[in-house]
Amino acid sequence: MTRVAAIDCGTNSVRLLIADIESGDGGGRLADVERRMEIVRLGEGVDETGRLSPAALERTFTAMRGYAELIERHGGGAGRGPIKTRVVATSATRDAANRNDFVRGVVDIFGVVPEVITGDEEAELSFMGATRELAELRPARPYLVVDIGGGSTEFVLGSSSADASRSIDIGCVRMTERHLKGDPPSPEQITGAAADIDAALATVRERVPVDEARTLVGLAGSVTTVAGIALDLPEYDPSRIHLSRITATQVHEVTRRLLHATRAERARIGVMHPGRVDVIGAGALILDRIMREYGFGAVVVSEHDILDGIAWSLL
Repeated sequence: MTRVAAIDCGTNSVRLLIADIESGDGGGRLADVERRMEIVRLGEGVDETGRLSPAALERTFTAMRGYAELIERHGGGAGRGPIKTRVVATSATRDAANRNDFVRGVVDIFGVVPEVITGDEEAELSFMGATRELAELRPARPYLVVDIGGGSTEFVLGSSSADASRSIDIGCVRMTERHLKGDPPSPEQITGAAADIDAALATVRERVPVDEARTLVGLAGSVTTVAGIALDLPEYDPSRIHLSRITATQVHEVTRRLLHATRAERARIGVMHPGRVDVIGAGALILDRIMREYGFGAVVVSEHDILDGIAWSLL
């Protein structure tokens, strides 16, 4: 049994998973010790300025200091040494001219250098984290795993491992800042965002044969929130959302509802995390366009994603 700590720092959120991994001939088993998420909006303004703002960095470091305390609390004991820790940073940090400010802060907090990974590496980790449990459902293979983040979306096609992948700079924060500025967004803003998304989706086919996929697997907060709304949950319940199957019709209806709602109306939705209120419309639109453009009738929703992949990589 190995205890590990995985930290995923994305454009919109920073997340922690402390888990015990038991290795075995069948690939092993991962058991959560702590799973946390904070909306820090690290990538706020990066699309426009190319830099991480001091306020966004401080929000991120504040959340990370709390995570470091949890890692310390769950480390050691029973002959166990320091927890093996990996910090991964994705889209916003890749794009920022001052990413060294972020790196120095992370080293000060965790004592490890964060890995600013490529989109392809992000896709591989997402695939690993999302597909470990899918055998129980016996969905048709190959899978197209789609991880909708704040600054980018990763696509990876594979059956037991990633065979092809692509990362595109389309994410819920980026699309909101670029297009969906109204409250609610205007029809022209929605049309502009959809056209931007569709143009990016066309480039995915250059490297990923999406038409070969038989099952669409959706990851990350935009997808799980859309699922929670489609399931009409009174509050966010990961156990009911994980491995649920949401139809294209349901996704389209939820997307229409979110894009036509005001900020106040979105905030009153029971499953909505306060940090997603501003950007959920764009996240839902990305999922909706993916399903339309690639012809998927349903999406299997996974609560396990790149964070779990980071944990598995430490084994």
